Amino acid sequence: MRIALGVSYNGGAYQGWQSQSSGLTIQDKLEAALGKFTAQRVSTLCAGRTDAGVHGLMQVVHFDTDLDRDTYAWVRGTNANLPRDIAVQWAVKTTDAFHCRASALSRRYAYVLLESQIRPSVEYGRVGWTFGSLDLDAMRQAANTLLGEHDFTSFRASQCQALTPVKNVLDISLNKRGAYWRIEFEANAFLHHMIRNIMGCLVQIGQGKKPPEWMAEVLAARDRRAAAPTFSPDGLYFLGPRYDAKWGMPERTAAYDALP
Repeated sequence: MRIALGVSYNGGAYQGWQSQSSGLTIQDKLEAALGKFTAQRVSTLCAGRTDAGVHGLMQVVHFDTDLDRDTYAWVRGTNANLPRDIAVQWAVKTTDAFHCRASALSRRYAYVLLESQIRPSVEYGRVGWTFGSLDLDAMRQAANTLLGEHDFTSFRASQCQALTPVKNVLDISLNKRGAYWRIEFEANAFLHHMIRNIMGCLVQIGQGKKPPEWMAEVLAARDRRAAAPTFSPDGLYFLGPRYDAKWGMPERTAAYDALP
């Protein structure tokens, strides 16, 4: 039997999603919790790996098991063995044809940015920060340059393992509420550090340090050195993948609307 889980987490205390020898990753904690609940070794696959410090609102994982438990038992039993900053939100019984990564039509992220002369305090680790005011129109103009299928080498980390730098960006939306910006990204897939490198460029453009047209120059350069420095991971949230409705997977959790 194949089980899919929707997992949320605060990534501040962890070394990213993917398992490491330190054991200080989201995958390590989840698989340990599943192991305690099932008394078996459980290996999971995820829809999209996140870096150290990056948060997840709806990471989707799947695993195979011969145990037959109702869906709420998978949620409650796993959560009983997880640390307080990681929680399973839902469980779905599915078929071997479903694959959390290969079945995804797209993936979605949000970056939450505080625009303030005072650094974050209670939001520390959960928002990015910019000291100066930002120009929404200039940032939107620059973001539109990135829509569609392009070679995103200029926004790719040197350690990226993706087979190709060509990705299809479906949407970038920018909205501001009070002192908080919420910038959402949707694409078929993302490169390592791609969003954080785009954010670095958007902030420089929003601050007036670069014109909106600079984004097209960076994209065309296909050279990481042409772009801005990588922005902080603190405000980055994996909102989750989208799937065909036939799989019956939720599209969001309650926390989606709780972000600024």
